[in-house]
Amino acid sequence: MNIKTLRIPKILTVTIAAIIFGGCTMSMTGSQTTEAVENTPLYKKEVIISTGYANISAQKSKNQAQRRLMAIRASKLDAYRNLTEQVYGQNLNSSTTIEDMVVLSDTMRAHVQGVVYGAKVVSISPIGDDSYETKLELEKDTMLELRRIFLVAR
Repeated sequence: MNIKTLRIPKILTVTIAAIIFGGCTMSMTGSQTTEAVENTPLYKKEVIISTGYANISAQKSKNQAQRRLMAIRASKLDAYRNLTEQVYGQNLNSSTTIEDMVVLSDTMRAHVQGVVYGAKVVSISPIGDDSYETKLELEKDTMLELRRIFLVAR
């Protein structure tokens, strides 16, 4: 019998190809696949992330160690302020004065107010020689709860 005249059903051909190539893939990456499955979390939580910054040299103290601690605290407060903006938004007031078709003054003020709980500090890291960065995360469910409780009260 000639190979050209041998008719193999398509489903059988696909099955044989899957077994051959699938086996090769597993033998080449079997340990990587197992490692990926073990390191994959069972669930993924949705979070919002906020970042805050502060300079060490801007802190008012003669003691270098105290300025560092104050910068860490200031970067954390900046991160909380940014997180509050993400949860509740900002209240903006703007005023522009025009005389003879020329802008005389243009002012803008932003106000942020809210209650935040349940935020977790992800990291506090030095940035260069003179700054600190703080990252916070807040689970989306907690954010929605905060909005539900405190935006209705306003």
